Amino acid sequence: MRSRTLRAPLAIAATASLALAACGSSGGPQSGGDSKLSDGKVVIGLLNDQSGVYKDLSGPNSGVAIQMAIDDYKAKYGEKAVAKDIELVQADHQNKADVANSKAQEMYERQKADIILDVPNSAAALAVANQAKAKKRLYINIGAGTTALTGDQCNKYTFHWAYNTAMLAKGTAGTITKEGGKKWNIVYPDYAFGQDMNKSFTKEVEAAGGSVGESIPAPFPNDNFATFITKAGGGDPDVIGTMNAGGDLINFVKQFNQSPLKGKVKLAVGLMFITDIHSLGVDQFAGTQFTDAWYWNFDDTNRKWADRFKEKTNTRPSFAHAANYSAALNYLEAVQEAGTDDADAIVGKLEGKKIDDVFLRNGEIRKADHNVTHDAYLAEVKDKADEDWDYEKIVKTVPAAEAYGDPNPTCKLS
Repeated sequence: MRSRTLRAPLAIAATASLALAACGSSGGPQSGGDSKLSDGKVVIGLLNDQSGVYKDLSGPNSGVAIQMAIDDYKAKYGEKAVAKDIELVQADHQNKADVANSKAQEMYERQKADIILDVPNSAAALAVANQAKAKKRLYINIGAGTTALTGDQCNKYTFHWAYNTAMLAKGTAGTITKEGGKKWNIVYPDYAFGQDMNKSFTKEVEAAGGSVGESIPAPFPNDNFATFITKAGGGDPDVIGTMNAGGDLINFVKQFNQSPLKGKVKLAVGLMFITDIHSLGVDQFAGTQFTDAWYWNFDDTNRKWADRFKEKTNTRPSFAHAANYSAALNYLEAVQEAGTDDADAIVGKLEGKKIDDVFLRNGEIRKADHNVTHDAYLAEVKDKADEDWDYEKIVKTVPAAEAYGDPNPTCKLS
């Protein structure tokens, strides 16, 4: 898959002036007059894992999704587009917070990125949030789960678009515990995401009347979970919860299925992407319940977009791909409405916005903490696929208010 920088040149002849007449209900800047773009263009940065354990669930294909948003924006507004020249730049953060920090700094300063998108890996995500705050540039996180982004480390320029660890736990941990899985042991990757997942799942298990006997940290990344699986089987648990993701989740499940615990203890997955199921095989995950933020075959709207994505990538999209598309398009719509890419103006257009699009159903960008709330889904992996990539059965829709709860009181936007 491609990891080189992608560019989105203007499909029509560039004009010397970006002046636009007020477009009123046609979608142009509300105030009319000259649009104001820094450096005469909009630069969107994609920063994620393009070569490691999270490559498939987002990676270079999120660049394809963002380019689809750019193309759709241009097709919608044509000559009336405020952002006539849009550039997409990409970088690999290698799942390292220090690399993410330096790449974000480079994007904002040298490549003049107006916004950075994605950033799976919570430690990396928090590093980029600090850069966004320092540089006063936009950052919409898609791939990380830590609640700190909309909690004690929130800031004015950071938005959390797709999911968080608390949302995942509310759907999965509560349901499994109420269905009889009372005794849990949890294995989690020992960095910010895993630590958050462990706390969130423990809280929801206990709230549903269960208990967590052991919380077992494991190195990240890791390809040998045998010792951790054996330890997690101690104390006769009803459920072993794995909080790993991407390539680490695949390794964990493969080794769990080869262990004596298979069939004796229920395996609960904290975070799973459709690409994980595809990589290991639907039979390896059959019956597993988990919380999903979006599913490509949920309805006709999702499927139509997924068909377009497949034409370009030969794969079905994960929720991270769809969320990157949604975030990029809503950012460009905010630029269109504001008539500028000025970060403070864009924040003002995004805060409090209610959205129903291909990714966000009953979505709202909460002004209080910049958490983007939306409906979530309790999913179950099918015993066999009805068609290629159709691996999930949606058991129930979890309404946005239930999935996300109230704003985090520790968030003090500044």
